[in-house]
Amino acid sequence: MLDMVVVIVIVALIFDYVNGFHDAANSVATIVSTRVLSPRLAVIWAAFFNFIAAFGFGVSVAKTIGKGVVQPTVVNEQVILCGLLGAITWNLITWYKGLPSSSSHALIGGLAGAAVLKGGFSALIPEGLEKIALFMVLSPLIGWALGLLLMLGALWSFRNSSPHKVGVYFRKLQLVSAAIYSFGHGTNDAQKTMGIIALVLFTSGRLGPEFYVPTWVIFAAYGAIALGTLSGGWRIVKTMGMKITKLQPIGGFCAETAAAISLIGASLAGIPVSTTHTITGSIIGVGTTQRFSAVRWGVAREVLLAWIFTIPCSAGIAALCYLIVREIY
Repeated sequence: MLDMVVVIVIVALIFDYVNGFHDAANSVATIVSTRVLSPRLAVIWAAFFNFIAAFGFGVSVAKTIGKGVVQPTVVNEQVILCGLLGAITWNLITWYKGLPSSSSHALIGGLAGAAVLKGGFSALIPEGLEKIALFMVLSPLIGWALGLLLMLGALWSFRNSSPHKVGVYFRKLQLVSAAIYSFGHGTNDAQKTMGIIALVLFTSGRLGPEFYVPTWVIFAAYGAIALGTLSGGWRIVKTMGMKITKLQPIGGFCAETAAAISLIGASLAGIPVSTTHTITGSIIGVGTTQRFSAVRWGVAREVLLAWIFTIPCSAGIAALCYLIVREIY
């Protein structure tokens, strides 16, 4: 039993690392594409603020993942392990293709797929999944609306300023917005791994009668996602920062700020939203203020398809893993 728990904790931290690696684009794409920071400095900047998010907004998202997706009576070590394997596999597939899919939804899909194979559809918690599904749609729309409004407000405020002056001013401000966004990214995404590790510790009887997230789990999860971000997934950076629309520092600032507001708000509410969906919506919102054709809608359509397939594909992979693991153990 102990060996399986240790294996799951290690695999969970690997998922967290891959999450940071896969989602590094979310944190650095805008600041790299606007040339405010070099790629290497950008990932160092993002990784630092990913890690200090451990001192941010508690563990509400972790509790949602730990208790709000799958019935605790169905969860066992095999379900958790296979859910993680499904999420990791889908993340690596979409990274290879350069598609910014959601690590959050890959994890949720993985857990759901393994749990359904073990206990049927009654193993799922409808209320938790409904909230996650609602924000799967709302998070990019909120990001789009905030990005659009912030960009329009910034353009109006600096309408009488020279382009050079605006560029200099927002290059400095973008350092702040990138830091806040990376903080929000860490606050929401690292908590998902915290929730998984705490869940396996709880179901194996190592947390006692009450679910909580141990301090060492918090620091391990934030450390792993920071290291992943430091590695950088450059295939997706190119898609996010350059292919969807062309960004200037003012646009990068507005996109990052809009996404950060959305993520921090969701973290405070304990909602595990997709950082990928949020920042992509914000970038598109900024792009549409220039002209409708400024957004490369063909690329956006490919990204949308990756979003749609994330949960069913990660669920299918996890279910297949469960069939194999069940025979072994």
